[in-house]
This record gives sequence, structure tokens and C-alpha cells, in this order.
Amino acid sequence: MHREARETYARVRAELETLIDAAQRALAGEGAQEVVFNGAPHARNGVPGGGAALPVDAGEPVTARERDGGGWVLDNGLLRIEVDARGLVVSAADYLAALRDAVPPGQAANLLQLHPDFPTAWDAWDVDSYYRNNVTDLTETDEVTLSAGHPGEATVRVTRSFGNGSSVVQQLTLRAGERRLDIDTAVDWHESETFLKAAFPLDVKADRSAAETQFGHVYRPTHTNTSWEAAKFEICAHRWIHVAEPVWGVALVNDSTYGHDVTRDVRDDGGHTTTVRLSLLRAPRYPDPETDQGEHRLRYALAVGADEPAAVREGHWINLPERVVRGSGATVPPLVALDGDQVVVEALKLAEDRSGDVIVRLYEAHGGRGRATLAAGFPVRSVAETDLLERPMDSPLARLGDLTSEGTVSLTLRPFQIVTLRLTPA
Repeated sequence: MHREARETYARVRAELETLIDAAQRALAGEGAQEVVFNGAPHARNGVPGGGAALPVDAGEPVTARERDGGGWVLDNGLLRIEVDARGLVVSAADYLAALRDAVPPGQAANLLQLHPDFPTAWDAWDVDSYYRNNVTDLTETDEVTLSAGHPGEATVRVTRSFGNGSSVVQQLTLRAGERRLDIDTAVDWHESETFLKAAFPLDVKADRSAAETQFGHVYRPTHTNTSWEAAKFEICAHRWIHVAEPVWGVALVNDSTYGHDVTRDVRDDGGHTTTVRLSLLRAPRYPDPETDQGEHRLRYALAVGADEPAAVREGHWINLPERVVRGSGATVPPLVALDGDQVVVEALKLAEDRSGDVIVRLYEAHGGRGRATLAAGFPVRSVAETDLLERPMDSPLARLGDLTSEGTVSLTLRPFQIVTLRLTPA
């Protein structure tokens, strides 16, 4: 079944890539200039969400130098990342917060850890809390090298071998203009009944974590004062998980990894460490003894100094990376645009009834009352709210303003409210 699923996904991916490439080339036109397409709902690097434009200077060049004691220091004027000789992140200092370091003193982030994994029942579905009683830190390396291809980024490449012939290659990349360290992890996995985690101890006293779920996020305590809280030793999040103090926080974003655990400890120096860990791979033997065996690619990133709105943006950006197409250099405006980032466009499509109407699904992403103005990039005759099946609603739930002559409409949403709009072209 796993082989069939991989083959199906590969076939679907190839078909979609062909369609996307053809559409973007048609929009970019003929020419040799680089045109950047941004499929995410938020603008980045001068390119509007859902649009395309010429690339812009992202900021200061990224510098890389050797670190005392081995390893490398990457710096882009916003973040200073130190990777030691073990390939571990021992510092992630935020210039915008007076060089506040996200990594606690004496600890290391992006630490891969192995646990024995023997659930009492349902091998492939359950995780029992006692797996934490035994842990092996992967600190030995085969190679730690620097790759600084151009001024826009610098990458430290870390190679490890472990266990029963398994290996992992990680590329830790800092880019110009970003307060985020990207980590691209390729694993050749040959373990059995073993759990692989990536640990990020953070110098943050967080009473709770915020974990994205579809169209919003949920909070969970980081402590275990009750049996209910203790039972949440493994939690789920979609694109991001965020921990923070009142004025400063850190987000861990990903494109494919949804299991997490969050704990909080008091250090000997009196400070607090909140550790966020990603659950990367397992290797159950039942019902399939070959579960997860083979090659995997996992991408995640550490966003330093991020609040929850920034976590929302970073989560979309890592899942919808920019695409560069050669073209005429003309900009491609988005079909619809929203002011601000509190209300987010999640989907944009033609109506299923083939009427030519445009369906826009959006939601309030911050957990508060949200106001925004939607502007259409084409002439619009009418705007109406529908249900999720694109049927007219007798009693609309959203507060919509009147459609203006410029094709804009104001809307007010409740916290985490989902709204589907039908735009009828003029």
C-alpha cells in the first residue's frame, strides 16, 4: 500500500507540476528576466501574495566565517546563527531584540534524538509516554561543511550515520532578509521500532504553546499539573507551533511533520527552557514490517523573534515556496488581495457549477475580531456569501459591506471564522 501511495502521489505531483509550469510561463510571457511567483497568501520580498513580480534586494548579504572551536557562524544582519563542530545550532541570536539568543546557554538546537518505540498495543498508531525514558542523542558527524553559493544565502551541510545503516544529511540555510533558519533534512531510514525526534530547546518561559490547526490554532499548557495535561505528551500541529513570552517568541514551522511535544524545565541558573520537538520518523513492525523504511525528505525552520501572526506567515511560506520563471519581467497582480494579514485567503478557485464565478475562501487567522477589505483584480458585478458547498446562504454569517465601484468590499469576521465568497464577474 505504501508503494502504491508513493507511485500515485508521484504521478499526481508530476501532472500538477506540468500544469503549474505551463500556467506560470503563460503569465510570465516571453523573455529572459527572472519573474518570482508567490503562491502564499502573504506578500514576501516585494512580491504580493498570489502574484508575481521581479525579484528585489532582500537585505544585507549573508556572511559566513569559521567559529572558534570549530563550526561556522552565519550572519545576515537580522539573525546570527552559530553551528558548532557537531553540526548543532548552539546560538540563534536576534539582532532586533538586542541579540537575544533563542538557544539556552550550554544547550544545542536541531538535536536529533532516537528513542526505543514499543507501544503496548497498536504499533503503528500509538505512542506511549515511557518512550522518553531512554534517549540517544545523535552528536557524531561524518562531515560538517560550508556552502556559500551567492550573497543571498549561506548553508552548512551536516552528514551523520547511525543505527542500522541509517544516515541523515541536513542543510542549514540562512537567507538574506529572513529571521528564519531553514533546515532541509534528507534521511535514509533503516531502523526498527525506533522513534526519531528533532529537539529545539528554547530560552523562553512559555506557559503554553500555540499549535496551528486548520483555519486557526489551539493552545495547550507546557506543564503537567493535571493528569489531563500530562496525557498531552504528544500533540499535533499543522504548519507551525509557537512558544513565547509576552514580548518575544519563537516558531517552529514545517511542511510535512505534524507530531510534536513541548516541555518546560527550570535550569540551574534559574532560567526556564521550553523544548519543542518535532516527531520525524517511526519504524513500527505491525502491520507492515517495512513501515517508513527508505528515503525521506523533511523541511522545517526555526523562526526567531516571531509572534503568532509571523508564525502564520512563515507556515504558509515554507509550504508554498517561491517559484522562479523566465519571462518578460511584467508583474502579475493577484486575482484577489486583502489589506493586512489578519484575514487570510486560503483557497481561490472557479465555481464548481462552471458559471465562471470565482470562489474565495478566507478565514480570520489571529483569534480576534478581524476586519479587512477585499479587492478583486477583475471587474466584479456582485459578491455573495455561500456555504462550503458554494450554495447561497439565506442568513449570511459574515458582515459584508457594499461592493464599491472599484471592485472592493469590506468584511468583518469573528475569531477564526471561515467565510466563502462567490464573486460574479461583470
